[in-house]
Amino acid sequence: MNSVLGHLGSWLAHYLARRSPRHDALSTTSGAQLRALLQPGDVLLVDGDTRISTAIKYLTQSSWSHAALYVGTAPFAGTDHASHCLVEADLNAGVRSLAIDEYTQVPTRICRAVGLSDAERQALVAFAVARIGEAYDLRNVFDLARYLLPTPPVPVHLRRRMIALGSGAPTRAICSTLIAEAFQSIDYPILPIIEHRPEPTAVCPACTAEVLHIRDHSLFTPRDFDVSPYFEIIKPKLAAGFDFRHLVWDRTSEPAKSQQTV
Repeated sequence: MNSVLGHLGSWLAHYLARRSPRHDALSTTSGAQLRALLQPGDVLLVDGDTRISTAIKYLTQSSWSHAALYVGTAPFAGTDHASHCLVEADLNAGVRSLAIDEYTQVPTRICRAVGLSDAERQALVAFAVARIGEAYDLRNVFDLARYLLPTPPVPVHLRRRMIALGSGAPTRAICSTLIAEAFQSIDYPILPIIEHRPEPTAVCPACTAEVLHIRDHSLFTPRDFDVSPYFEIIKPKLAAGFDFRHLVWDRTSEPAKSQQTV
């Protein structure tokens, strides 16, 4: 029985990972621009074009359906994957490394955790790299089947929980779970639950203390890194010194301006 469910789960995963036709996606950043700006520990958000990406974007009400952690090329130097610099959790392949060129044809966004030391960045990289090769338990086909509808009829308050995949062996349904675990391993906040506890003093009877509670990593989505107040959004074109006055426009296709009438 487990073998049958495993085969069915693998087929469903392959089906959901297939690319869907799209006509509105424009790549805004080249691979060279990304490589020049990315730092170890940066989160690269991706506007994916697979069937499961469509469902995730609907459930999270966001343009971002996927996330990868930039780890640099050092962990893969001298191997067959020397050009790899990202670690991600893929539905078919599990946790894997890949090159930046995999995501130069779709919109991306860089989210950078503020205030990390070099040692903390190295800890993030080590956490992610150590998990390369971990695979999904695809026997729970009902978890996968929930993504067959691009826009499943799920109440808003339940959508985040629908993202989680798997109820048996440890699994990572979407990439953001792996990355959330990495940041939680160094106690870096993404979107924690914030509690304000009374902490009165002699000079401030009404004072409160802000206490953070860790959110279950299985409930994180790519969008959370975008809206987190602890991550800076890095736009390569602006970081390189953007000046709109130097842009070259093709005026030949401009519609003729209508004459102003009195």
